[in-house]
Amino acid sequence: MTYVLQNVVFPLDRDPDLLPLYADPETWSVIDGQPVRVSNRAQLGNILSRTSARISSGRRVSLGTYFNAFPASYWQHWTSVRQVRLTVRTVGSATILVYRSNGSGVHQRIDTREVTDDATTVFDLSLTQYSDGGWLWFDIVADEKSAILEGADWTTEQEPARTGKASLGITTYNKPDFCVETLQALAASPDALDLVDRIFLVDQGTQLVEDQDGFTEVAEDLGDTLQVIKQANLGGSGGFARAMHETLQRPDSDFVQLLDDDVRIEPESLRRSIVLGQYATTPVLVGGHMFDLLDRPKLHGWAEVVDESPFMWRNLYQQEMPHDFGVSNLRQSTLLHMRMDADYNGWWMCLIPLETIRKVGLSLPAFIKWDDAEFCLRAGEAGFPTVSMPGVALWHVSWVNKDDSIDWQAYFHARNRIVAGLLHSNVPGGGRLIRHSRRVDLKHLMMMQYYPVALRARALRDILSGPAHMAKTLGTAMPAARALAAEYPETVVHRDPKTVLHSRRGRQVYKQLPKNQFDSPAGLRLRWFTLSTLVAHWLHAPAPANVSRPEVEFGKEDAHWWRIPLFDSALVSAADGSGKNIYTRDRKKYRRMLRNSLRLHAELKRRWPELQKQYRDALPELVSPKSWEKIFEEKA
Repeated sequence: MTYVLQNVVFPLDRDPDLLPLYADPETWSVIDGQPVRVSNRAQLGNILSRTSARISSGRRVSLGTYFNAFPASYWQHWTSVRQVRLTVRTVGSATILVYRSNGSGVHQRIDTREVTDDATTVFDLSLTQYSDGGWLWFDIVADEKSAILEGADWTTEQEPARTGKASLGITTYNKPDFCVETLQALAASPDALDLVDRIFLVDQGTQLVEDQDGFTEVAEDLGDTLQVIKQANLGGSGGFARAMHETLQRPDSDFVQLLDDDVRIEPESLRRSIVLGQYATTPVLVGGHMFDLLDRPKLHGWAEVVDESPFMWRNLYQQEMPHDFGVSNLRQSTLLHMRMDADYNGWWMCLIPLETIRKVGLSLPAFIKWDDAEFCLRAGEAGFPTVSMPGVALWHVSWVNKDDSIDWQAYFHARNRIVAGLLHSNVPGGGRLIRHSRRVDLKHLMMMQYYPVALRARALRDILSGPAHMAKTLGTAMPAARALAAEYPETVVHRDPKTVLHSRRGRQVYKQLPKNQFDSPAGLRLRWFTLSTLVAHWLHAPAPANVSRPEVEFGKEDAHWWRIPLFDSALVSAADGSGKNIYTRDRKKYRRMLRNSLRLHAELKRRWPELQKQYRDALPELVSPKSWEKIFEEKA
């Protein structure tokens, strides 16, 4: 029997920015008298269907792209599959060239076939030389007349290690339009739906998905596969825990596939993640990469890790992010040929074996932030690694126009990171975690951002109260955090078009530096800057003129922690560009909050071993199905 591991697919929405992710047509040019091969964008009219495309006469098109190359190294490393078959179906005269790469991005041609008329061409390829990385792909070159690629797939005759389907868990809060689009994409993708047992749409909002235009029709198309569950807003962790819990009751499901609500999916990616989960030698979590929904060729999230000290998340090779496939495609991007191992994957798209959930429990009742990282770390410790799988991805609104570290989410950033550290850090005292957390407070205080400091202090007090607070406050912590904003004027985003805000000394302009380079102080300069700024803000009250009117103005990209503290007040553009915030120095608040921060962090450091034992002892109960059942019943 033949099993399809991966289909060659093309996008149906007429978006030229998407095409470099699927097809890479080439042309030759001459630069400084030398022939140079360059890539240009495909023509939308050459996409004939979801699986077919036209190759114009004399042109060469490579399928060595993000969505259509075969990630050989991941299949070799995580499965026992050692032989794959590439089948290419064409019409017309053309040449098919098959390539491989290694972990260093070196390309090698491994086979070539000339085809005429209607042809089905088969290439049997081994997966034995990709331990460090590497892809497989093929190019097609049309002869004098155009040729048609009718379809292609990567298959194996090896049976999967497990045959159960996946249930999907979509958690949403007031994103009904996105949810209906996701359901419509699934309904139009029978190949993906063949591997789906149930779609659990957990609606936690006030703008119900059932009331959205198009829902009735797509619900009819999906039939019994779709199940809508309404519950109180328990955050992402509560919605995904519900999907996990419901999937545990499904005898035909071996996996739960978690999906965020504000995304646009590639259904073939969904199918690929389930297939990899079925073939994995031992059960693994399969994570999808994240592209920017508003800048679709840009990849923002791939193999994610948590540094042991200071216990903070990041992408591997963070300095290379985001990667723009519109500028440098897969074949031109050496780094993307390396196999990258991850600690966790964001729950915008993550496949979890039910075997894992039965062993380690459901999501931590964290509401949002760190619930995905904590779960994957917990699973990894139990022997279930996370695979961040190339060619498996979706589009999600990136964090380019966000700064949730200074809004109500600051509470969850602080609390859940430290809780995750208590649960999983193996460094005595959490390593640099506490020092780093204290430093975050100092930066906010120097920047006159008192609201996030207040939220972070609340987070520390809750942590110190013990693990019981997490389930107890699951439904109340977010509204309480938002309500606190009313006490802090800097949280107001001034958008009134009739009132144009101006600063006394005008906008501060700085030299633009290359990507990921900053002019921040370091070493002794950093220590002196921090000490002198903290002392100056403690001793000196702001000038009255700078309180009544902002002293200076900053663009968001210039508003760094080593610049704003030099002034008494500042007018700063909001992250999304919709308005401006006014930050004003308040010596009374500053003194009180600085003392609180130092005291709370000192207590956290002193009590770390005690708290670590408390949280680790409480974890099995916090994440148990029975505990979550109680929460679901209380919040129904």
